[in-house]
Amino acid sequence: MSSIDFKQLRYHRAYLRMAASWSELSHCNRKKVGAIIVKDEMIISDGYNGTPSGFENCCEDENGNTQWYVLHAEANAILKVAKSTNNCKGATLYLTLSPCKDCSKLVLQAGISLVVFKDAYKDTEGIDFLKSAGVDVIQIENLNDGE
Repeated sequence: MSSIDFKQLRYHRAYLRMAASWSELSHCNRKKVGAIIVKDEMIISDGYNGTPSGFENCCEDENGNTQWYVLHAEANAILKVAKSTNNCKGATLYLTLSPCKDCSKLVLQAGISLVVFKDAYKDTEGIDFLKSAGVDVIQIENLNDGE
């Protein structure tokens, strides 16, 4: 953490808090995940985990397992950028939960250069993949400034 100056750390924490707020929009019961994409000091996209447009907002089946078609927060945010005139090249992705291995491929392919996340996903393969591909990755668990 010492390589990040205090001002940048405050911004990282603020964007992570925004991602946490955005996660509350998710209809998923097991995990609520939020994402914010920032480029050139501007938020260019946001997302949360949920079902595709037009589907019922029910993320889990009757056994509590996540439906296979549920989109992860980072995928939703990246897809929103794809539908716009923006792009993710050189952007920062803020996530409440580190990306899974499938989403990490999307993150890399989108050109995102920094991933900042709060909580670690149980499987670290996604983060390991991003690091091996040269994407900078930072975990910030404490979102309070001044600590």
